[in-house]
Amino acid sequence: MNRDYEYMQMAFELAKKGVGKVNPNPLVGAVIVKNDKVIGEGFHEYYGGPHAEVNAFRSAKESVEGATMYVTLEPCSHYGKTPPCAEAIVKNRISRVVIGMLDPNPLVAGKGVKILEDHGIKVDYGYLCEELTDMNRVFLKYIQCKLPYVVMKTAMTLDGKIASRTGDSRWVSNEKSRAKVHELRNELSAIMVGVDTVIADDPMLTTRLESNKGRNPIRIVVDSNLRTPLDSKILNSSDEAKTIVAVTKSAKADRIKAVEVLGNKVLMFNSSDGRVHLADLMAKLGKEGIDGILLEGGATLNFSALEAEIVDEVVAFIASKIIGGAGAKSPVGGDGIELMKNAIQLNDIKIDQFDQDIMLTGRIKKNSENIMECN
Repeated sequence: MNRDYEYMQMAFELAKKGVGKVNPNPLVGAVIVKNDKVIGEGFHEYYGGPHAEVNAFRSAKESVEGATMYVTLEPCSHYGKTPPCAEAIVKNRISRVVIGMLDPNPLVAGKGVKILEDHGIKVDYGYLCEELTDMNRVFLKYIQCKLPYVVMKTAMTLDGKIASRTGDSRWVSNEKSRAKVHELRNELSAIMVGVDTVIADDPMLTTRLESNKGRNPIRIVVDSNLRTPLDSKILNSSDEAKTIVAVTKSAKADRIKAVEVLGNKVLMFNSSDGRVHLADLMAKLGKEGIDGILLEGGATLNFSALEAEIVDEVVAFIASKIIGGAGAKSPVGGDGIELMKNAIQLNDIKIDQFDQDIMLTGRIKKNSENIMECN
């Protein structure tokens, strides 16, 4: 591995420090090198704060004039919450910029590179592109499609059950697997469940990390007829996390008002089959600024989400347990798919292990190989 890759790897590791803090912005890291020595480094630390390049300049131990900057994503070229990073690079007289991947944001999209090259700065790019695409997959879909990246999380026994025939489900997965789920909650902007899950479990759906520094996701309840109990935890904890309830026009006005009085938001959707249209819900949530969703639905909502083609990725925890039971539920219910040849296929499979549990992660195979397809 040459030195460029080594320094880009450093920038990549720095970028990951912004997980759960910068949404809907991308994760970005930057390293400044002069005479083969790192003299500055930074990452995008929080939404609305200075970008990675600016933080790297601020940390520099000596003059950066004539140095090389390694940055995981093309420097921005527009005024947003912060000034353009490309202009800061020019101002600081950097001589060369090595970019991990170009920014698909229409406001940037090659314009950052052009500013640098127009000022005589040498630009190279295309380093760790696969790893960086994976790291920023939520941002990449959102910035191109204005739709949330949806991760469906399931936990089941070896024989595919999410609960026993009596409905007991505590706990299918082990403590380490459950801790990983809280990391996912911290990474994604929102978490979505169906009303039946709220009625059965009365969950808080907040983030609990060992560091106690996790971010609580926005909680979304898909509840066509607004059956969510008014005394449920999820409706009575607006001081801890925001809750959105998605309903259809069959929801009663007085019930909607009661939910809103508790500090929650109700979104209403047209429906031809009595259920919230999930594709319409995703479009609306995208407009609300929600870039990623952890779907922790029950079997019914999971199938509806797959059927509506809103799921991008599946994270399945498989416990080394067998409970059996013809009536015990599986992670995906509904009518199911009739023919095996039409089964939903996962690509890019990754497997991790948490003690006796296995975590399988895969992306939904789309008609296009482009994982950022705007479904």
